[in-house]
Amino acid sequence: MILVTGASGNVGSEAARLLGAQHQPTRALVRDAARAPRADVEIITGDFERPDTLDAAMRGIETVILVSPAIPAQEIAVIASAVREGVRHIIKITSKASDDSPVERRRGQARIEAYLETSGLSYTLLRANAYMQNLLALAPMIKQSGRFVMSAGDGQVGMIDTRDVAATAATVAAEAAVHAGRTYWLTGPDLITYNDVAKELSDALGYEIEYRRTTPAEHRAAMVQAGLPETVATSNAQAFGLIAEGDAAWLSDEVAAITGAAPRSLRTFIADHIAAFT
Repeated sequence: MILVTGASGNVGSEAARLLGAQHQPTRALVRDAARAPRADVEIITGDFERPDTLDAAMRGIETVILVSPAIPAQEIAVIASAVREGVRHIIKITSKASDDSPVERRRGQARIEAYLETSGLSYTLLRANAYMQNLLALAPMIKQSGRFVMSAGDGQVGMIDTRDVAATAATVAAEAAVHAGRTYWLTGPDLITYNDVAKELSDALGYEIEYRRTTPAEHRAAMVQAGLPETVATSNAQAFGLIAEGDAAWLSDEVAAITGAAPRSLRTFIADHIAAFT
């Protein structure tokens, strides 16, 4: 049986839906039952901060798709529970991880991965580039002003749709042993700049959308003013600054190699989510 954590989020909910559609015995862990995915799977409620609920979710599970906000203490608690309950394999959704990264999220991912490596569990890492779904956070600004502000400069990104990350995770989970010990780098089909995002939005909406560049410091201040916690705004601004320096300009063909289907393009993503921008 497969357990999907974080099953109310973009990747987790889609992975649960796909596994249910494939009739794979699957359990979806959510914090709030009202936000459970619409999927043909077993739903269980639990909390990363409560080991007893994690242990209950892990009983009878062979493979875990580990999706979370990448808070080290929480993901380490999930891995520890998996060890206690005899889970065989963990598929971790992750990103570029580095102990010495200026981005806190990446340092956190490195801590989690180091713990997973020493846990004794079999595992697979799915290291995804930036998510297209993050563009939805720009929708209110675009609707209000016809523009968006970013500190990514002209940096290119191998941006990926979360649905393709989920499809990769579901495929790996169905044959976990085949993928043991592997790290896959997941991207969309193209290197994209935020100029490209503005152009594709302009074409889809029928009027010009402007990409206005700003500095990481100004971007951080704007995100804090918009209501983001300071730590999140700082981490985001650091990540966008790295994009400007070329840090995310990488592509792979591993989504297609694993799933047998090409990853979605930016144009497809915008067409599928056009209502959010109008």
